[in-house]
Amino acid sequence: MGENEGSNHSEWTKYEDTKDQFIQSIAKNMTLYGITPSIGRLYGSLFFSEEPMTLDDMRDSLGMSKTSMSTGVRTLSDMKMVEPVFRRGIRKDLYRTEQDWYKSFTALFSRQWRKATETNIEEADEARMELERLLETTADPVLQEKIEKDFERLEYARNYYTWLLRFVDAVESGKIYEIVPKMEMYPEKNTE
Repeated sequence: MGENEGSNHSEWTKYEDTKDQFIQSIAKNMTLYGITPSIGRLYGSLFFSEEPMTLDDMRDSLGMSKTSMSTGVRTLSDMKMVEPVFRRGIRKDLYRTEQDWYKSFTALFSRQWRKATETNIEEADEARMELERLLETTADPVLQEKIEKDFERLEYARNYYTWLLRFVDAVESGKIYEIVPKMEMYPEKNTE
Protein backbone atom coordinates (compact mmCIF):
# COMPACT_ATOMS: atom_id res chain seq x y z
CA MET A 1 0.00 0.00 0.00
CA GLY A 2 1.07 3.59 -0.59
CA GLU A 3 2.95 5.69 1.89
CA ASN A 4 0.23 8.37 1.97
CA GLU A 5 -2.62 5.95 2.54
CA GLY A 6 -3.62 7.44 5.89
CA SER A 7 -5.93 5.29 7.92
CA ASN A 8 -8.47 4.42 5.23
CA HIS A 9 -7.57 0.85 4.38
CA SER A 10 -10.75 0.21 2.35
CA GLU A 11 -10.01 3.04 -0.08
CA TRP A 12 -6.52 1.64 -0.75
CA THR A 13 -7.98 -1.84 -1.16
CA LYS A 14 -10.51 -0.48 -3.67
CA TYR A 15 -7.68 1.34 -5.49
CA GLU A 16 -5.56 -1.84 -5.73
CA ASP A 17 -8.57 -3.96 -6.79
CA THR A 18 -9.50 -1.48 -9.52
CA LYS A 19 -5.94 -1.33 -10.81
CA ASP A 20 -5.67 -5.16 -10.74
CA GLN A 21 -8.95 -5.45 -12.65
CA PHE A 22 -7.60 -3.17 -15.38
CA ILE A 23 -4.32 -5.14 -15.49
CA GLN A 24 -6.39 -8.33 -15.99
CA SER A 25 -8.22 -6.60 -18.83
CA ILE A 26 -4.91 -5.61 -20.45
CA ALA A 27 -3.66 -9.19 -20.08
CA LYS A 28 -6.82 -10.65 -21.60
CA ASN A 29 -6.80 -8.29 -24.57
CA MET A 30 -3.10 -8.79 -25.28
CA THR A 31 -3.89 -12.37 -26.30
CA LEU A 32 -5.10 -10.76 -29.55
CA TYR A 33 -1.42 -10.11 -30.27
CA GLY A 34 -0.25 -13.57 -29.31
CA ILE A 35 0.84 -12.59 -25.81
CA THR A 36 0.04 -14.97 -22.96
CA PRO A 37 -2.05 -13.67 -20.05
CA SER A 38 0.88 -14.02 -17.62
CA ILE A 39 3.07 -11.84 -19.84
CA GLY A 40 0.13 -9.46 -20.19
CA ARG A 41 -0.09 -9.19 -16.40
CA LEU A 42 3.64 -8.54 -16.29
CA TYR A 43 3.17 -5.72 -18.78
CA GLY A 44 0.27 -4.29 -16.77
CA SER A 45 2.33 -4.34 -13.57
CA LEU A 46 5.20 -2.55 -15.28
CA PHE A 47 2.77 -0.03 -16.78
CA PHE A 48 1.41 0.93 -13.37
CA SER A 49 4.79 0.96 -11.67
CA GLU A 50 5.98 4.49 -10.98
CA GLU A 51 9.60 3.35 -11.10
CA PRO A 52 11.40 0.92 -13.40
CA MET A 53 11.44 -2.62 -12.00
CA THR A 54 14.05 -5.35 -11.72
CA LEU A 55 13.24 -9.01 -12.37
CA ASP A 56 13.22 -9.47 -8.58
CA ASP A 57 10.70 -6.63 -8.19
CA MET A 58 8.50 -8.22 -10.84
CA ARG A 59 8.77 -11.64 -9.26
CA ASP A 60 7.77 -10.23 -5.87
CA SER A 61 4.89 -8.27 -7.39
CA LEU A 62 3.45 -11.13 -9.45
CA GLY A 63 4.60 -14.23 -7.60
CA MET A 64 6.10 -15.74 -10.73
CA SER A 65 9.51 -17.38 -11.08
CA LYS A 66 12.51 -15.30 -12.09
CA THR A 67 12.84 -17.47 -15.21
CA SER A 68 9.24 -16.69 -16.17
CA MET A 69 9.88 -12.99 -15.55
CA SER A 70 13.01 -13.09 -17.69
CA THR A 71 11.18 -14.86 -20.53
CA GLY A 72 8.27 -12.41 -20.26
CA VAL A 73 10.53 -9.36 -20.30
CA ARG A 74 12.43 -10.73 -23.29
CA THR A 75 9.14 -11.34 -25.14
CA LEU A 76 7.87 -7.85 -24.35
CA SER A 77 11.22 -6.34 -25.28
CA ASP A 78 11.23 -8.16 -28.64
CA MET A 79 7.77 -6.72 -29.25
CA LYS A 80 9.04 -3.24 -28.34
CA MET A 81 6.64 -3.03 -25.39
CA VAL A 82 9.25 -2.73 -22.64
CA GLU A 83 12.66 -1.18 -22.66
CA PRO A 84 15.71 -1.39 -20.42
CA VAL A 85 16.53 1.61 -18.25
CA PHE A 86 19.97 2.57 -16.98
CA ARG A 87 20.37 3.99 -13.49
CA ARG A 88 23.80 4.90 -12.19
CA GLY A 89 24.81 2.74 -9.26
CA ILE A 90 22.19 0.02 -9.86
CA ARG A 91 23.75 -3.20 -11.09
CA LYS A 92 20.56 -5.14 -11.81
CA ASP A 93 18.71 -4.67 -15.08
CA LEU A 94 15.78 -2.28 -14.81
CA TYR A 95 12.78 -2.26 -17.14
CA ARG A 96 9.83 -0.02 -17.86
CA THR A 97 7.03 -0.08 -20.40
CA GLU A 98 7.55 1.67 -23.69
CA GLN A 99 6.05 5.10 -23.12
CA ASP A 100 4.64 5.36 -26.65
CA TRP A 101 1.75 2.88 -26.97
CA TYR A 102 1.34 3.83 -30.62
CA LYS A 103 4.88 2.62 -31.29
CA SER A 104 4.14 -0.61 -29.42
CA PHE A 105 0.91 -1.11 -31.33
CA THR A 106 2.68 -0.50 -34.64
CA ALA A 107 5.36 -3.08 -33.85
CA LEU A 108 2.87 -5.67 -32.58
CA PHE A 109 0.22 -5.17 -35.24
CA SER A 110 2.65 -5.07 -38.12
CA ARG A 111 4.54 -8.18 -37.12
CA GLN A 112 1.45 -10.30 -36.50
CA TRP A 113 -0.61 -9.14 -39.46
CA ARG A 114 2.22 -9.08 -42.00
CA LYS A 115 3.21 -12.65 -41.13
CA ALA A 116 -0.36 -13.95 -41.28
CA THR A 117 -1.17 -12.07 -44.48
CA GLU A 118 1.96 -13.20 -46.31
CA THR A 119 1.15 -16.79 -45.30
CA ASN A 120 -2.40 -16.39 -46.64
CA ILE A 121 -1.10 -15.06 -49.96
CA GLU A 122 1.26 -18.03 -50.27
CA GLU A 123 -1.58 -20.44 -49.49
CA ALA A 124 -3.86 -18.79 -52.07
CA ASP A 125 -1.10 -19.01 -54.70
CA GLU A 126 -0.47 -22.68 -53.89
CA ALA A 127 -4.19 -23.46 -54.08
CA ARG A 128 -4.38 -21.74 -57.48
CA MET A 129 -1.40 -23.74 -58.81
CA GLU A 130 -2.96 -27.01 -57.64
CA LEU A 131 -6.29 -26.12 -59.22
CA GLU A 132 -4.54 -25.12 -62.48
CA ARG A 133 -2.87 -28.55 -62.61
CA LEU A 134 -6.19 -30.24 -61.92
CA LEU A 135 -7.92 -28.14 -64.58
CA GLU A 136 -5.35 -29.24 -67.15
CA THR A 137 -5.87 -32.95 -66.40
CA THR A 138 -9.60 -33.26 -65.74
CA ALA A 139 -12.15 -34.00 -68.42
CA ASP A 140 -15.07 -33.43 -66.04
CA PRO A 141 -16.95 -30.30 -67.26
CA VAL A 142 -18.68 -29.74 -63.91
CA LEU A 143 -15.34 -29.83 -62.08
CA GLN A 144 -13.82 -27.50 -64.71
CA GLU A 145 -16.62 -25.00 -64.12
CA LYS A 146 -16.18 -25.17 -60.33
CA ILE A 147 -12.42 -24.62 -60.67
CA GLU A 148 -12.97 -21.58 -62.91
CA LYS A 149 -15.30 -20.09 -60.28
CA ASP A 150 -12.77 -20.88 -57.55
CA PHE A 151 -10.12 -18.99 -59.53
CA GLU A 152 -12.31 -15.89 -59.14
CA ARG A 153 -12.66 -16.49 -55.41
CA LEU A 154 -8.92 -16.99 -55.01
CA GLU A 155 -8.24 -13.80 -56.98
CA TYR A 156 -10.63 -11.92 -54.70
CA ALA A 157 -8.86 -13.34 -51.63
CA ARG A 158 -5.43 -12.47 -53.03
CA ASN A 159 -6.55 -8.89 -53.79
CA TYR A 160 -7.86 -8.56 -50.23
CA TYR A 161 -4.58 -9.83 -48.74
CA THR A 162 -2.60 -7.48 -50.99
CA TRP A 163 -4.76 -4.59 -49.73
CA LEU A 164 -4.17 -5.77 -46.16
CA LEU A 165 -0.39 -5.62 -46.72
CA ARG A 166 -0.83 -2.04 -47.94
CA PHE A 167 -2.74 -1.32 -44.72
CA VAL A 168 0.09 -2.85 -42.66
CA ASP A 169 2.53 -0.66 -44.62
CA ALA A 170 0.43 2.40 -43.72
CA VAL A 171 0.58 1.43 -40.04
CA GLU A 172 4.33 0.78 -40.14
CA SER A 173 5.10 4.02 -41.96
CA GLY A 174 2.87 6.08 -39.67
CA LYS A 175 0.60 7.19 -42.54
CA ILE A 176 -2.34 5.68 -40.66
CA TYR A 177 -2.02 8.56 -38.17
CA GLU A 178 -2.76 11.04 -40.96
CA ILE A 179 -6.17 9.39 -41.32
CA VAL A 180 -6.72 8.52 -37.66
CA PRO A 181 -4.64 11.02 -35.65
CA LYS A 182 -3.04 9.97 -32.39
CA MET A 183 -4.58 11.14 -29.15
CA GLU A 184 -2.29 12.70 -26.58
CA MET A 185 -1.23 10.04 -24.09
CA TYR A 186 -0.89 12.41 -21.17
CA PRO A 187 -2.95 15.51 -22.06
CA GLU A 188 -2.05 17.30 -18.83
CA LYS A 189 1.55 17.50 -20.06
CA ASN A 190 0.49 19.26 -23.24
CA THR A 191 2.04 22.72 -23.26
CA GLU A 192 -0.09 24.21 -26.04
